[in-house]
This record gives sequence, structure tokens and C-alpha cells, in this order.
Amino acid sequence: MSKGLFITGTDTDAGKTYVSSLIIRALRQERVDAVGYKPICCGDRNDALEMVDASGEVLTADQANPIWLKTPAAPHVAAMFENSPIDKEVISAGHKALADKHEVVITEGVGGWLVPIHGMEFSVAEMAKEIGHPVIIVVGNKLGALNHTLLTVEAMRSRGIEPAGLVFNNLIDELDTATITNKGIVEDMCGVEVITDVIRGQTEIESWPFMDLLGL
Repeated sequence: MSKGLFITGTDTDAGKTYVSSLIIRALRQERVDAVGYKPICCGDRNDALEMVDASGEVLTADQANPIWLKTPAAPHVAAMFENSPIDKEVISAGHKALADKHEVVITEGVGGWLVPIHGMEFSVAEMAKEIGHPVIIVVGNKLGALNHTLLTVEAMRSRGIEPAGLVFNNLIDELDTATITNKGIVEDMCGVEVITDVIRGQTEIESWPFMDLLGL
């Protein structure tokens, strides 16, 4: 049975695709057959194409991204604009197809944890629960990141999901007081481990924390 991780973020543009791609590349360097899955794209398809590239191009864009809405908005809104309701079975089937063929599937959500996919009855949170893999939160490290992180952790726990860890993604080159202290404070405040932090422009990441989470 395939293993995997689900990558969510504290916000849009927190760096989910960037971190997901680093994780996939690190695992593949360890000869783990890891691939990326971006079930929903809204607007352009660049995130999915980056996942394909990180996966060693063993996937097509449609395999990595079965649902592509052209409207740059939350999936529920984009689907309404395009009169194209999202079928969650397509998401499940796409994930199963990859899980049946590959050792590890790294799934990236869309936007933040509570972004609606089909009304509020099916959000990113419900998608993560259905996939059932450990959830990593990518924290876009900036002023306000503490609040965004604590809210995300609280929302996850309210659904019975304990975050597997945090990855801090530094969004700016020159860190300020907030971005320097966020990492040290957040563990004490929410009790979730910071697995690693990523410097802006970093091209590699250590594989071992994610290997441990995956039981590899």
C-alpha cells in the first residue's frame, strides 16, 4: 500500500508547491519512488507542472492534476463561475491511481486548510481526511504567521487530525524580528514540531525527517 503526506498551508502562497517539490526531490534522491499530486488547480497550472517536474516526469499533467479550473479563485467559486461542479470521486480516483503505481504520493492541497471545494461540506480539510495521510503545515514565515499557524492547528484538531509537523518557509531574504522569533515561539504555543525551515531560494532539503514520517 502506498504511503504519503498531505501538504497544506497557513495561507495561499505560503509555499506549498515549493516545499512539496523539495520533499519529492529529496525522497527520489534516496531512491524512493515518490510522486506529486495536485488534485485541484485554479487559474494557471504551474503548481501541477512543478510537481510533475519534481517527480522526474513519470507523470502526465492530467495524472498529477485531474481538476483544472481556469478561474483564479477558491475551487468552490471557480467551479460556480465555470458551471463545473467538482466531483470528489475524481480526486479520490486520481489519488488511488497514483498510489497503486508508486511508493509515496505527496498530495498538495489548494490554498489553506478550510478553503471550500464544494460548499462547506467538502473543503481541503475533508479532502485531507479522505486521503488519510499525515498532514504537514507549510508556514509562510512573515508577520502574522503565528496567528495563521495557531488557527490552522486549532482547525485541524477540531476535525480530529493532529498535525505531523510544521515546515517554515522564509518568504523574504532579510529576516526581521517577527520572522526570526516565529519558529522558536510556535512550538511552545501549539505543541507541533517544526520539522525544518527553508531559506528563500533553497534548492535541496534533508530527506530524513520525511523518511521518518513515512516509516521508510
